Amino acid sequence: MTPEIDACFAAIRAEHGADSLDRVEEMLRPRRRSEHRHPLQAAAKWVLPGIPQLPWHDPYGHPEILPLVKALEAAHPRIKADQERAWASSRERFSDYEHYLVRQRDWQALYLYRDGRLAEDAAPLAPTAYAVLEEHAVATGLICPLLESHFSTLLPGAAIAPHCDLWNFSINLHLAIDIPDGAGIRVAGETRAWEEGKCLLFDYSFEHEAWNDGDRTRTCLLADLWHPDTTPPERAALTVLMTEIQRMMA
Repeated sequence: MTPEIDACFAAIRAEHGADSLDRVEEMLRPRRRSEHRHPLQAAAKWVLPGIPQLPWHDPYGHPEILPLVKALEAAHPRIKADQERAWASSRERFSDYEHYLVRQRDWQALYLYRDGRLAEDAAPLAPTAYAVLEEHAVATGLICPLLESHFSTLLPGAAIAPHCDLWNFSINLHLAIDIPDGAGIRVAGETRAWEEGKCLLFDYSFEHEAWNDGDRTRTCLLADLWHPDTTPPERAALTVLMTEIQRMMA
């Protein structure tokens, strides 16, 4: 590890206790890369031990996440109207989604949160979703600053190939905005359908894929949140750790 990471970990332990980062330290041991993983997590790079190996989660089952879920679902009609207006009038503001594995032209994104902060230039285009995220995800520290929130639009015929994301210490929330027949998502071999106006919640360190075989775009609002089984000191340490690793890799 670097001096910056060492100093951060030492400060966190001094404040929260000598054992507060035991799981993070265990994750960094080389043997952890392959041990104690679900087979469908095999391609994830970082697996924090002690996180339940549960691909699908009840979006109403985590008290920390529930206020965000309720706020998003209650605001769905206004969020959908904002998104449709933005897609019709400001199509150039949507970009090809650049997943860490691939860039897809048939997967379009309008970012509301990225690089550790709200995307202020998106507020006029998506004021309702922006306000909900600001109040219930950003101000509360629920959103993972390493990742993002965006409108995710799959064009007709688009497919996202099966893959695992990088780690298991964040979790992916989907609010279904506009869902045509023929759109679906599969996580760890289990296929589910989005229900417009409702949320899905899953651990994307498990292999997952999505597709749109419908005749119009499929749009969800995605938010990358801290996994509810992580602790505040772990979140602080993981933010510094992964930021430094990404800096070194760049």
